[in-house]
Amino acid sequence: MKTLMGLINLEHEHHVFNELTYFRNNASIPFAGRYRLIDFALSNMVNSDIHEVAIFARSKYRSLLDHLGTGENWDLDRRNGGLYILPPDWNDPTDVSKGDLQFFHNNRDYFDRGKSEYVLISGSQFIANTDYKEAFKLHLDRGADVTLISTSVDELKEEHTPYYRIQADDLGWVQNITNERRNPTLFTGTYIINKSLLRELVDYCIAYNFDNFFVHGIKDKLSNLKVQIYRHKGYSAFINSIESYYRHNMNLLDEENYRNLFFKPTFIRTKISNNPPVKHHNQSMVKRSILANGCLVDGDVEGSVLFRGVKVNEGATIKNSIIMQRCEIDEDVYLENVILDKDVHVTKGQQIIGSKDKPYVVAKRQEI
Repeated sequence: MKTLMGLINLEHEHHVFNELTYFRNNASIPFAGRYRLIDFALSNMVNSDIHEVAIFARSKYRSLLDHLGTGENWDLDRRNGGLYILPPDWNDPTDVSKGDLQFFHNNRDYFDRGKSEYVLISGSQFIANTDYKEAFKLHLDRGADVTLISTSVDELKEEHTPYYRIQADDLGWVQNITNERRNPTLFTGTYIINKSLLRELVDYCIAYNFDNFFVHGIKDKLSNLKVQIYRHKGYSAFINSIESYYRHNMNLLDEENYRNLFFKPTFIRTKISNNPPVKHHNQSMVKRSILANGCLVDGDVEGSVLFRGVKVNEGATIKNSIIMQRCEIDEDVYLENVILDKDVHVTKGQQIIGSKDKPYVVAKRQEI
């Protein structure tokens, strides 16, 4: 039986989230009340029967290690296969590779030892709940070298600008990969590739001193490869800035969006935390919000996302905001269009107001 192994490549995901990535990489950013961005890529792989997954992580990965642990929450704490965190290794004096080619070169044994003949590669900034088994079947049936996972968007926004566009013929074979902004068919950063071809292309890229495997190994050699498209359908989001992060958290307050992402036969998994249920006191009021377990609410919360263990004291008002784990909001505080990272304490009587286009962001462990 043909199988896939997984790779989550974080090398080319730049830290453009300002305060949210002072102490963590992009993949570790909390999302939707209880998840991290990496949970979606990791869950999609596990739900697609991938049982060995590696992560290329160069920097700020302490938070990522703490979140993932042994991989048990994703059923990846296995004797055979499992979860591998692969930072770059510079112990090889002959190594001339750079960029993500350095990861491929120095962790070649991960691919050599894996029993699977095919690799599913993704990043962490495409948010979706999808099963890639159908894409893999199409890859095998058509004898493709590479299968690119795409999605189509109804409205092009700034967050879509960095992503490649795919042009394919009526049969689904990719003719071009471009930066054409008017093309709504976006490459999600996820693709399936034959492992033997991956090794060959890695050697080619290193020989020519390239630094980006997908760009130089696949995009630039498109005419020499059999590359097809697989179109993802369903709720999805690209998160690559503070603005897109804020907007897509707010979008999940729409019940239909939330159900389309989370209420599917394939669940998004995350680190389990044994907090008590949310506790509302009589004087509190909560409208159209997501509250994770462990929250204690004595004030008013409207149109907001509260992570685990948030405490909202009496007289406090939170509107259209994202409040991460263990933040405490004192009496008579007013917050609107605000993002508070973990362990922030807002003292009595403070008023903080951002805008929907530019939410006000506070880095973790601050007292205001």
